[in-house]
Amino acid sequence: MSVLGQALDWQQPWLAPWRAEAATVDAMLAAGATVAELLNALHRQSASGAVSLPWMPDFVPQAALPADQAYEQFIFDTRQVPTRDNLHDLFNGLCWLRFPETKRCLNALQAAQIARSGVQPLRGAVRDALTVFDENAALFSAPQPLWEALQARQWDRLFVELRPLWRQARLVLFGHALLEKLTNPRKSITAHVYRAPAPAGEMHALDQWAAGALRQADLTVKIFLPLPVLGVPGWWAQNEVLSFYDDQLVFRPAPTA
Repeated sequence: MSVLGQALDWQQPWLAPWRAEAATVDAMLAAGATVAELLNALHRQSASGAVSLPWMPDFVPQAALPADQAYEQFIFDTRQVPTRDNLHDLFNGLCWLRFPETKRCLNALQAAQIARSGVQPLRGAVRDALTVFDENAALFSAPQPLWEALQARQWDRLFVELRPLWRQARLVLFGHALLEKLTNPRKSITAHVYRAPAPAGEMHALDQWAAGALRQADLTVKIFLPLPVLGVPGWWAQNEVLSFYDDQLVFRPAPTA
């Protein structure tokens, strides 16, 4: 893969939502396509439901973004996503194709904040939360005992005692920076988890739900929980040895009040 410098392991569980596109991604990049060209081609052939939206952005070279314009505002104004030839922007585009309504919602909320306050040196609580969601969020559907154990940072209970319950859970990665980090997996990679309803239906239904939830969320307060994703049963062979979870630099206790 000349553009990205490395091949992607599409069999990793966190890449499952994009396996249908894997052969096209690998072939087009090997043939020398830019990331923007690839993403536009995937959009044209996609059966993900994105074509039913009022609009989907085009992917354009990074040079299309004026030096004096905020990235989020440019997308909102032009319906174009500036795209570099790297893994970060590849995953960003793949997330646009799989979660178009949620990505559009994030962009509209960012643009509304920029319209209200301009582009400031510090983003502020709402724009920070939107950026964290966009870059590092995961949508977690789980039985209540798993969610309570995660809230309490009871890692042994979450991953060992309640391990059989993970068969009823679903973790879907949304953040494109999170996906990029997982191309070089390491134990400390942590997602910002947002609770989703019980697994049901296709990815399009999850996308619709997430967009609606974001519109209603109070983004001035903490809405995420940390989850070291390679601790998820079935996601990493090393966690089959249960001492994997003894590392308190990764599986940290809950903060005291």
